[in-house]
Amino acid sequence: MDSTLFDHGILRMIESPAIQVESLSKTYSEGLIFRKRFKALSEVSFEVKRGEIYGLLGPNGAGKTTFLKIMLGIISKTGGRASMMGYPAGSRAGRRMVGYLPEHLRIPPHMNAYTALECYGNLSNVSNRVVRQKRDELLELVGLADRAKDRCRQYSKGMLQRLGLAQTLLHEPQLVVLDEPTDGLDPGARAEMRDIIHKLADKGVTIFLNSHLLHEVEMICKRVAILDRGHLRYSGAVDEIGSFVEGLAGQADSAASVDITVLGDPNAVNQSFQGRAFEILSQPGENEFSVRVQSADQAATDQLMDALRKNDVSVVELVRNQVSLEDAFLEIVKDSKAKT
Repeated sequence: MDSTLFDHGILRMIESPAIQVESLSKTYSEGLIFRKRFKALSEVSFEVKRGEIYGLLGPNGAGKTTFLKIMLGIISKTGGRASMMGYPAGSRAGRRMVGYLPEHLRIPPHMNAYTALECYGNLSNVSNRVVRQKRDELLELVGLADRAKDRCRQYSKGMLQRLGLAQTLLHEPQLVVLDEPTDGLDPGARAEMRDIIHKLADKGVTIFLNSHLLHEVEMICKRVAILDRGHLRYSGAVDEIGSFVEGLAGQADSAASVDITVLGDPNAVNQSFQGRAFEILSQPGENEFSVRVQSADQAATDQLMDALRKNDVSVVELVRNQVSLEDAFLEIVKDSKAKT
């Protein structure tokens, strides 16, 4: 084999996005005689960078499940291109690099964490010897080290989800696909799952998250794709989505600002805000002011804080204004329905 060609092939795999789709389409046919055609995905294009936490969003029937099934090789695409980790979507080589946690993972209740990991590890061609080498470290990562020998019937839903995440990591995947990983969990279990996801991302693992819990997605994802009725409605940064949505343009403009409540001498407060675009919203008490000031980024906010401290002005509260992912999502879906 030509070593140069081999090196170029390896380089292509390393440099390629974790997920890349171009004009991806899927059409289903129903009926035996009069075959009705239904387009579940239509010309979808976006990519997921390696090492990021990326969210896939959409209402019921948007095409999210179809998208995941194509990427994992469960069903075939009708048109377009799709790849994972540099390999065609669904290929055996690509699947070896992917860990998948389904929404409803079923673990036999008589098993404990150790035997469950052996069972699911064998399904991924991981030997029991290798499972035994990795299991304690993985269970420590997901917070189940002290419950490893307890029967799974004694586990809460959050514990079962964390055990499911441990089994996805047995073969050391570079891409982890999570389907509704925090659905039905209490706030504490959700926080634990978020913490684990961040730890994986810190290790360089790419996380692809499919969820309808927009607040959860907003807390951990920097970029998202929104599907609706099989069409891609948005793909990009979470903090830029307000500017994308026409109905939220005014809110997006005000989002580059912070609301800050301060205590101090009026002259000192005024001097602190000199050279900045601001308005006094209210005066809750003597020498207390609620102010909205333009602040394009964190550096601008840091400079404002330095100016306030320099003038002996105390900060009571600071809130950065932003358009929520939920607001933008609802507006995007509403707009798409109005145009169809």
